[in-house]
Amino acid sequence: MGFEVRLFDYLPSGNGYKVRLLLRQLGVPFRLTQVDIVQGETRTPGFLAMNPNGKIPTAEVEPGRFLAESHAICLYFAEGTPFVPPERFERAQMMQWLCFEQYSLEPFIGTLRFWRHSLHRTPEAVGEAYRTKLDGGHRALGILDAALAQEPFLVGGRYGLADVALYAYTHVAAEGDFELSRFPAVRAWHERVRAEPGHVPIDWTPEERP
Repeated sequence: MGFEVRLFDYLPSGNGYKVRLLLRQLGVPFRLTQVDIVQGETRTPGFLAMNPNGKIPTAEVEPGRFLAESHAICLYFAEGTPFVPPERFERAQMMQWLCFEQYSLEPFIGTLRFWRHSLHRTPEAVGEAYRTKLDGGHRALGILDAALAQEPFLVGGRYGLADVALYAYTHVAAEGDFELSRFPAVRAWHERVRAEPGHVPIDWTPEERP
């Protein structure tokens, strides 16, 4: 047998889901090891030897070669596939959306969802940051909604890596108290993404093959 990709991940994570969804849609087999970030399992010596930053997802993409950061892992596998546009400007647009996701969307939607969904903190316990995160996430969703009102997908009118990356946290944004009903183009896009071949939900694992 050949080498099997190993993915170290926390199942509720949107960042990890990007990788799991992409690998599934590319037909790349992988072995999933679930790591409980709430219990500090990314801070063990064994995990830190693979990723000194102590975060998921982390993937062994080749024997003894590890990659961290969800977009880096996704690009490693998506390179040379239809998920990455070959045309220069569209490729740059894809990167623009990936940067937007990490700097303008995930820090708000991903963080507040983690506090509310994984740590079960109440808005009162979160305090002033609750409104800050909520406002920032709704602003990002508004930008995304405006773009998707013009095109069915984010780059070149075709499903690709930008869609995978931004779908991951936005489709579960309600778990962080974000009002998706305010963004009809985003909701319609969610349905188009779900209709793509090989789509799996966020809690899917490779052991549960459809």
